[in-house]
Amino acid sequence: MAEKTPAMTPSDLPVEVVLDRATGPRREEADELLALLGEISGEEPVVWAGRIIGFGEYEYRYESGRGGRSPLLAFAPGPTKHTIYLANDFAERWPDLMARLGKHRASTVCLYLTRLTGVDRSALRELLELSLAESRAQAV
Repeated sequence: MAEKTPAMTPSDLPVEVVLDRATGPRREEADELLALLGEISGEEPVVWAGRIIGFGEYEYRYESGRGGRSPLLAFAPGPTKHTIYLANDFAERWPDLMARLGKHRASTVCLYLTRLTGVDRSALRELLELSLAESRAQAV
């Protein structure tokens, strides 16, 4: 039986197609995030899973033995919000940065920003840099 292709894999989809899912002012913000994540990572953008713009990649393995591939840094622009993928439990690990960040929502690995207006760019940059360092440290 053929092994199933993981959902989180790089694709040949053009980055512009994913960026264009953000409309109006969010489209310009998507360009800003693209430049910021590219600058911090030093990597070229690649579309993962048909909707996520990732920079670089690493392999990870859990204690259970399961593992996979993931971008070092990533975000998904959208018509209503930007989703930025960060290290596990980032909000709990770096509460001082979260307090400085501005209006946002967070889950275990996702930072949701409705708009970049009012977001503290230096806090966002620090979060991205810490998350990148964490991803590189977890690489198998």
